[in-house]
Amino acid sequence: MQPTIAAELAPHYYRDNFLVLCDTVEAQYGDLLAPAEQLFLRRYRSLPFDAQCLYVRLVSRVGPWFREGRLAYPELGPIAPAVDSLVDAGLAGIAAELAVADLGALYTRPELLRVFGPLLEPPAPRDKPGLLAAIGSLALADRELLERLSASDGARIIAPCSVAEVELLQLLFFGNRRQGLTDFVLSDLGVACYFPYTLDRQHRLFTRREAVDEYLALAALGDCWYELREGEDPSAVAVLAGELVSLDVRFPSSQGRWHRLCNGLARDLERLGELELAAQLYGRSRRHPARERRLRIMERLEDWAGASRLCAQILAEPWCEEERDACERVLSRVQRRLGEKPAPRRRDDFARLALALPREEAPVELLAARALAPRWSGVHYVENTLMNSLFGLAFWEQIFTPVPGVFHNPFQSAPTDMYSTEFRARRRHAIEARLDALARADIARELRAAFRRYAPFQCRWVDWRQLDGALLDAATKIIPGAHLLAIWERMLFDPGENRRGFPDLVALGKVPGDYCLIEVKGPGDALQESQKRWLRFFGRQGIPAAVAWVAWEDRRDDTGDA
Repeated sequence: MQPTIAAELAPHYYRDNFLVLCDTVEAQYGDLLAPAEQLFLRRYRSLPFDAQCLYVRLVSRVGPWFREGRLAYPELGPIAPAVDSLVDAGLAGIAAELAVADLGALYTRPELLRVFGPLLEPPAPRDKPGLLAAIGSLALADRELLERLSASDGARIIAPCSVAEVELLQLLFFGNRRQGLTDFVLSDLGVACYFPYTLDRQHRLFTRREAVDEYLALAALGDCWYELREGEDPSAVAVLAGELVSLDVRFPSSQGRWHRLCNGLARDLERLGELELAAQLYGRSRRHPARERRLRIMERLEDWAGASRLCAQILAEPWCEEERDACERVLSRVQRRLGEKPAPRRRDDFARLALALPREEAPVELLAARALAPRWSGVHYVENTLMNSLFGLAFWEQIFTPVPGVFHNPFQSAPTDMYSTEFRARRRHAIEARLDALARADIARELRAAFRRYAPFQCRWVDWRQLDGALLDAATKIIPGAHLLAIWERMLFDPGENRRGFPDLVALGKVPGDYCLIEVKGPGDALQESQKRWLRFFGRQGIPAAVAWVAWEDRRDDTGDA
């Protein structure tokens, strides 16, 4: 098990992180940066140290406006000179006016009351929203609002400039718009150790500036969609859907966002009863649940022949486990409508262990493990961590192999397509070669060697806190390599879904093959679909597995009373 590394962040860690972001983006995308973005980088790097720090502080906070007198950062010197440097460099602006809507975030109620109270009819509202509404009713010009406030404390109101350029740099660094400076490896930088995967222009996400612009255009459509959902305007949703249907997405870097947008907007259209337009959007998407939803629409439209054809396509090449399961359920109904006899569905019949346990203040899985311990050499509470960690060790090099568009910065513990169904397809030759090599190798030795080789590095699959050398040795000594290979094959088909649902316990005997994967269910609990899928798979593969159904013992005292 890896030791926990305690490290104290440097006082100016945020500025150091931002410079790493700038340097990484410039190395990766310097040839794609627009003049405004290149100018920003030059201006920022030319700032004095404290001004660099203050700028990062400002763009990391919710603004846009900030009161100079309220900016207090102990690690910096006097704030006024840093503000002057930002203004002189064109990286901060001083407010010339303020709207009433800006006042609430900048001033307290007593401060507002002190400035505007004499202008209001008594009594003044006791709450801040009411006071702001009353100030708004004065109909003062935005410039006058600011002048009155500035006269009370003399402090400047400032806002960072070049925010759009910073957002663009963040997009290029993270490869998405979800993450920003506040997510930037604050606790990991300098603490965690990242695997040295390839990071160069040949493998970057955006190959041309047009690809960046296309991504941002789709992002703007996504923002528009979210605004329309707030307004609940069915006609506007249909208009936006028509724009999407007519779009031609050219670059791979936009495909994921495009598919998600098509699916989301189509689902809204379904709810609005616009089934044909929804089906068109689903038809453009290549992400689950697009085909499943099209099947549902065909059912509602009673297009049984079309549904039958789509079912055949899905079952021939399913995108994921959930799609295949849903298709099989729909197919039975479609076949009955077409006068065909559906194939009988086999009922689950999983091996059962009945455990009567005393109720204690501990997880039911640990109680079950303790009760089962006398029957085995060792019973370990592992949930998903053991099999996921073994998978990560077995396919480490394939996980971190160079693939265009999946590694954006030096601080990733997995490629961005790790949990997509394209993960295997994009690395087909490397993964097939690895599977072939593992089939001929001593898997236990391979895994132990990988454990020693990669232990310092971060990988989203491997939980170093839970996997130690003793558990690795015990598990690989008893679990046959053929069983692990079968499990890994299924994980590779749908990494996002199949990393979940593993049984809670692994019970290990004394000889190879003598083991059991045990799912524990307490009173009133039920098996989840992901767990059922794994248990069915184990049954087909001859992998020993069971469900332990726990009942609480009914304790009675010596008199026989409960």
